[in-house]
Amino acid sequence: MTESSEIINTGLRGVPVASTRICLVDGQNAKLIYRGYNIIDLAQNATFEEVVHLLLFEHLPAVDELDYMKQRLAEECAIADEIITALKTRPADASPMDILQACVPMLANHDPEATNLSAEKASDTAIRLIAKFPTIMAAWHRIRNGREPVSPDPSLGHAENFLYMITGNRPDAEVGRFMDVCLVLHAEHAFNASTFSARQVSSSRSHMYAAVAAAVGSLSGELHGGANARVMQMLLEIGSEDAVEQYVESRLNSGGKVMGMGHPVYKTGDPRAAILGPMSKKMGERVNNTKWYELSEAVRKNTQEVFMRLKGTEIYPNVDFYSATVYYAMGIPVDMFTPVFAIARVSGWCAHVIEEQFAGAAPKPVLYRPASEYVGEYCGPEECAFLPMEERQ
Repeated sequence: MTESSEIINTGLRGVPVASTRICLVDGQNAKLIYRGYNIIDLAQNATFEEVVHLLLFEHLPAVDELDYMKQRLAEECAIADEIITALKTRPADASPMDILQACVPMLANHDPEATNLSAEKASDTAIRLIAKFPTIMAAWHRIRNGREPVSPDPSLGHAENFLYMITGNRPDAEVGRFMDVCLVLHAEHAFNASTFSARQVSSSRSHMYAAVAAAVGSLSGELHGGANARVMQMLLEIGSEDAVEQYVESRLNSGGKVMGMGHPVYKTGDPRAAILGPMSKKMGERVNNTKWYELSEAVRKNTQEVFMRLKGTEIYPNVDFYSATVYYAMGIPVDMFTPVFAIARVSGWCAHVIEEQFAGAAPKPVLYRPASEYVGEYCGPEECAFLPMEERQ
């Protein structure tokens, strides 16, 4: 490498790569907008099915449109028997995200229209994917625990059906609504790593299943998905409020992070956390165990105090900080937290694939082909001379 070479590794942070009408993340003003609608309004008033329609079709549904969306999701939630059989061959300790990623191409194998890349069929493919994600994950959770999968109940809403298929028990209205709100909050978040992966793959004119499989793979990485699982692992490690101060001081003084605190984009607070915080408290009260909510609050307060002392600036909880204790109180296993994220975010991924391939007046898609700067070795003024094997050192 020449002495003047400089390693460039920006990760495309802050680099615009495409226009979008789907989502705005306004980090300075703590706003998250889905197609013009504030996430706070959507979380308080809309169902996940309404948000799916909004993301895919660019407007909130009328009554008949919502009824049709519910009907389509219910019709498409079952998965092929062959996929269930395949799941039973997997080792019980397999990562749920690896299982999910492996299943997406199998869904394509059982969809005769998977390779139909017309705009007319794109929304149908998206609905199939969105409908089947909860069924796959619930089936896997039961299979790995030696139980038979629970068939989806078409009379239940999308969020309720997931909880039903996981536990075998129909959730009451409040818990079902809490899960519904969680899905709304996680449905979309602009050009995050997994969404960019989906758009990049779809720019090559791959079918939607390929793009979504890539997105699942991206989400499985610890720098993207899984933060709420690590929040819960942190709380379990801390154990009691007496240990919070020492834990936080040790983490921050050594240059480490407190999981779930801070966000690379939101500078004045994550609006989703404002919804999930009170929900975490209510879920704790419902199961007569507020320990984990109270412990998380102690961690939040202590982290904010220490961070201000060390850095002279504010730090706020993000969406993962409270979703961890919400899911835990619902009885969802910790290693299923990221799959729940995927169950919601697949709606955003599909919307972005559709936009990448079909939206706008310009020819679509435009193949993503970022430039790079070569900083490798040169043996001379131009290129290395090829030496025969006997002359190589």
